[in-house]
Amino acid sequence: MTHTTYLMIWTAAWVLTVAISKFGVIPFTLLALLLNIGVGMGMIWANIRFLNGQDELMRKVQLEAMGISLGVSVVGGIALSLSNSSNLVPLEAEISHLVLLIGLTYIVSLVINMRRYA
Repeated sequence: MTHTTYLMIWTAAWVLTVAISKFGVIPFTLLALLLNIGVGMGMIWANIRFLNGQDELMRKVQLEAMGISLGVSVVGGIALSLSNSSNLVPLEAEISHLVLLIGLTYIVSLVINMRRYA
């Protein structure tokens, strides 16, 4: 099994545990949350294995995209939280907004890096 397939399986399992935690039966929510954290740790481990299995150029492309995503998410998340708490934006700050920002930033920076180094 390739590192990419392994990462895909762990990511799909984590997404499933998120859904179970969110939409599951209330008495089992704590158990589902603990399962989500455990599977999330497995997904992180699979991501590390994925990165270690890449050649130097792909690792550089991936790490730059991850670094940009981290920076944008911290700066953007804090800016969204501050604008929400000071009522500058009528939008209610939700974690889903931050997850969307991280995902889009990662995809865009990955595409730009792939073109830049190709």
